[in-house]
Amino acid sequence: QTAMPQRWPGWDGRERWIMTYNLRSLMAASVAAACLVGTAQADELRDKALEMFKPVPSTVPAVQGNPITAEKITLGKALFFDPRMSASGVFSCNSCHNLATGGDDNLETSIGHGWQKGPRNAPTALNAVFTEAQFWDGRAEDLKAQAKGPVQAGVEMANTPTNVVATLNSMPQYVGWFKAAFPEEGDPVTFDNFAKAIEAFEATLITPAPFDSYLNGDDAALSEVQKTGLDLFIDKGCASCHSGINIGGNGYYPFGLVQKPRADGLPEGDKGRFAVRATADDSYVFRAAPLRNVAVTAPYFHSGKVWDLKEAVTIMGEAQLGEELNEQEVVAIVAFLDSLTGKVPEVTYPILPPETATTPRPTGEVITK
Repeated sequence: QTAMPQRWPGWDGRERWIMTYNLRSLMAASVAAACLVGTAQADELRDKALEMFKPVPSTVPAVQGNPITAEKITLGKALFFDPRMSASGVFSCNSCHNLATGGDDNLETSIGHGWQKGPRNAPTALNAVFTEAQFWDGRAEDLKAQAKGPVQAGVEMANTPTNVVATLNSMPQYVGWFKAAFPEEGDPVTFDNFAKAIEAFEATLITPAPFDSYLNGDDAALSEVQKTGLDLFIDKGCASCHSGINIGGNGYYPFGLVQKPRADGLPEGDKGRFAVRATADDSYVFRAAPLRNVAVTAPYFHSGKVWDLKEAVTIMGEAQLGEELNEQEVVAIVAFLDSLTGKVPEVTYPILPPETATTPRPTGEVITK
């Protein structure tokens, strides 16, 4: 409010009242206009973001060809944590996709059967249901197909479908869980159903984050520096590859689109999608990494050689965009990426069915039959 003098020479009471009213109205209008400008700017950034991204849904998403049920989720959770699905009885899905550490193992490349090191960094299992395809080279079309891969890989779990099914059939509690999860089938304990159950459980591993609250209309969900980072992330071109619900995971791009990254970031022996499609255009092509929870899933890239997120952002600017980002820009983009760290659903460690006399014994050798 504006303080007015008790008496103004030459002005009567009515004129003083009109002047006071007009000044107060002008101040109120200025404040309102400033608020409208701020709101318009916030809405403009959100509208721009909504053209590139989508918030995580509030319910478990449907997956093609595999209706999600509570019984499948219960079974899939047990299978996800059960190391007896590996030949050695040591490694489970959770070994490389630890739900307590961001859905990955925080190693450059994962340790598998016989303590071998795998060829690539383990992607997070969190929000994996939203990606276009699985693995860095996209060789698995969905989570069902992905669940079968590590079990059979000699460098990972080194098991076979036949031995997995024999192991499951040897434990009556597992047989009962399979019958409850697939009641329409006469013989439900199959490798396909094993994979479907794990897919059902992994579909529940979604992590709504502050960025989702922002997309849904909450301006206060992001700090000003995070909003600046979001604006840069879009305007610099990062969102051209890292878009959609999972902020990535929905396209394939050469690593080193503009400038080849340093040697340890792009190992000579790993040509990415070339191994799947065997075409020259797919040499060193990889699926764009999903960026949800990226702040807690170091190290980065398929090689796992970069441990610092600021360094990873700098490398991506140079290699993919031809942009030499300055320190302030990198800090702002990393702040935005921090807003993608979501709330992990609480998962109670399952009590697994006990072995029986017919349960196949663990072995240190790769099972081939």
